[in-house]
Amino acid sequence: METARKIVLARHFRGEPREDDFRVEEEELPAVREGEVLCQAAYLSVDPYQRARAASLQPGDTIMGYQVALIVQSRCAEFPVGRYLVGDLGWRSATVLDPRRPPPRPGATPTRLLPADWAAPYSLALGALGRPGVSAYFGLLELGRPKHGDVVVVSGAAGAVGSLVGQIARIHGCKVIGFAGSDEKVRWLKEELQFDEAFNYRTTDARRALKEVAPAGVDVYFDNVGGELSSAVLPCMRHGGRVPICGAVCAYNSEEPVRATTVQPAVVGRELVLQGFLVSRWLPRWDEAVERMRRWVLDGRLVCRETVSHGFDSLPRAFIGMLRGDNLGKAVVKV
Repeated sequence: METARKIVLARHFRGEPREDDFRVEEEELPAVREGEVLCQAAYLSVDPYQRARAASLQPGDTIMGYQVALIVQSRCAEFPVGRYLVGDLGWRSATVLDPRRPPPRPGATPTRLLPADWAAPYSLALGALGRPGVSAYFGLLELGRPKHGDVVVVSGAAGAVGSLVGQIARIHGCKVIGFAGSDEKVRWLKEELQFDEAFNYRTTDARRALKEVAPAGVDVYFDNVGGELSSAVLPCMRHGGRVPICGAVCAYNSEEPVRATTVQPAVVGRELVLQGFLVSRWLPRWDEAVERMRRWVLDGRLVCRETVSHGFDSLPRAFIGMLRGDNLGKAVVKV
């Protein structure tokens, strides 16, 4: 009988998660039935949304999350042994599943078999060639609608989504300005990712900085953070500016509602278009984004930085560190 390890919620988070909020358990896996596969985790993802959605879990529930896994036993012809899949399997070391079955969670993306000619690190299926990449691609291009010469501002610019948004904007001929949470991240954005400007939002007056480097105003603001930073950016936008809203990292670890300066006068006066989105809205066009991003990666036009932790047991530490902003680019755990 095959066994698996899984990481479950030991107790609900109060503020910043702690390692003792998690517990490792073992379980016996069922036999593989017709139409099912047994796969072993290769890479697991840690993402900000997991903090926001943890409130829906009960103590003892397996922590949700995506992973890239190697198929080691198969009774499903479409998913053969030796291939890799990516799916919403949770924090588990091994899983028996029917990969053709729709995902159990609303908004989750279906299990996908990675192409045999993938030709990129498998971990990228959790980052630039997965949900973060598709979020960056469609969120910017479909909702932000950047044009050549536009000024694009990105918050959380050194994270999994933000670092890709800035590069996609640069590929499309835009002036790119990023905000991140440390001087190290600012250097990375400017020196390696070639952002035109980057600032440490902890030590910089964001509104004053934007008035200096984008005096004519901002066309697109890709918001991963929310809070006071966004309240500073919106008054700097041009009339009719577009604001795709991908997340609100500033609030995820807060036990109290985050207070920020009122933004409605800027939104109304400039007739800004603010639109939140879930990446699942683009499921029918998923492969379009992944293939375009994959070509950019292989051509060297897209830099994919990963912060890799090692070992299944490192998942809670990697998750906590990601929420603190310790990562550059995508945070993943290699099993």
